[in-house]
Amino acid sequence: MPFGEVVCGAPGSGKSTYCYGKHQLFTALNRPISIVNLDPANDNIPYPCAIDIASLITLQDVMDEHGLGPNGGMLYCMEYLDANFDWLEARLKELGSDAYVLFDVPGQVELSTNHEALKHIVQRLTKIGFRLAAVHLCDAHYVTDAAKYVSVLLLSLRTMLQLELPHVNVLSKVDLIVQYGDLDFNLDFYTEVQDLSYMENALNASSPRYTALNMALCSVIEDYSLVGFETLAVEDKASMLHLTRAIDRATGYIFVPPHDAPAPEGTLEASSISASTRPNTFSLFSSAAGPMAGSVGDVQERWIDAREQWDAFERKEWRQEGEAIREAREREKAMQGERRGKSGIRERK
Repeated sequence: MPFGEVVCGAPGSGKSTYCYGKHQLFTALNRPISIVNLDPANDNIPYPCAIDIASLITLQDVMDEHGLGPNGGMLYCMEYLDANFDWLEARLKELGSDAYVLFDVPGQVELSTNHEALKHIVQRLTKIGFRLAAVHLCDAHYVTDAAKYVSVLLLSLRTMLQLELPHVNVLSKVDLIVQYGDLDFNLDFYTEVQDLSYMENALNASSPRYTALNMALCSVIEDYSLVGFETLAVEDKASMLHLTRAIDRATGYIFVPPHDAPAPEGTLEASSISASTRPNTFSLFSSAAGPMAGSVGDVQERWIDAREQWDAFERKEWRQEGEAIREAREREKAMQGERRGKSGIRERK
């Protein structure tokens, strides 16, 4: 049973950077990962690509042949992929039944909000056995402006209703948020989508003509009560690990035991079936049912309230780690020199 993420979000939200960072993290953790590029306009792919839609169709070819613009051409490409899904299915089967796949989709928001092609592709992926979660990236700087924050909430809500997948909304680039000004509230107000009526003053100050409309939109968001956010600083290992745990819960991958998992006897079924289909009660009553480590308050302290102190602390840790590695290498070289010296003495004897 393969697992995967549908990585979506507006242009510039950091989808490709996230995929590249996830590949680096999973490679270090010895977790399987394959990345599928479904963006026919992505000519500069930073990550190793297992499957590339450019092998099937490209945006430039569609624009040249049919005289379409970028947006119309993108919709055509996704409809073409939907019509030729067997091409994608055949290549996904080559990745194996225990694959973990990231689908890097185009940034045009209409694909994930109201166009049917991507929704059909996701449904067909689910039918062939994929356990998917949508990872919707939103640039964190939008929370510094009340009107932009409401628009991001509406976009996230519409994407959740359209794709009909387990959904993880993410405020990406949270490490850069201080560059865009002070927050009106603490960060947890925005990640937990708390009482939006507190934003009335800020909304009225930026757009007083649309007070009634703004509050009506906030009411719609609160009535659904679906939207919440995780945070992400893609270059921070702790942030990536926290988001990975949240996504593993959404997909069910947290129940998949690693081959060398130190689990108590009897909690994992001893059989030859793949790890992704083996019952795992140990994960159910430990990691899956337990609380998530870390909090939004820790994120605010690290990247907003005490960023300079944390940066200085991490630089000190990195220097100490580098010195420890250098000393270990020097000791290893000295031991190798001693061994070579001893072997030379034995040869002369």
